[in-house]
Amino acid sequence: MLPHIPPLQYPGQALVTELYLEAGIRSVEIGSVMFARKDPKTGKEIPAPMELVRLAIPRRVYTQSHIDYVVEAILQVHERREKIRGMRIVEEAPFLRHFTARFEPAGQ
Repeated sequence: MLPHIPPLQYPGQALVTELYLEAGIRSVEIGSVMFARKDPKTGKEIPAPMELVRLAIPRRVYTQSHIDYVVEAILQVHERREKIRGMRIVEEAPFLRHFTARFEPAGQ
């Protein structure tokens, strides 16, 4: 959905942020925030092979109107996808950073 955002500007994180801001939809990035690695020689970050977003929907909890709401929000975010900016990490733990990292829009 966000091919204009480079992997090291965390397009998956940008998308989960937009979904939350748009409609309060909680989701999780499964990409370079979670699975990037450091090159042992250079120390540079190597992005994950895929940038994915997970929406977990428990069975028999949500109505069709809930699902329709999520679909409408995703479509609204998709319509303005070119305006969505990448993210940068401003604070991270040395291990399991995807649980507690803090982000801000890239370019600030």
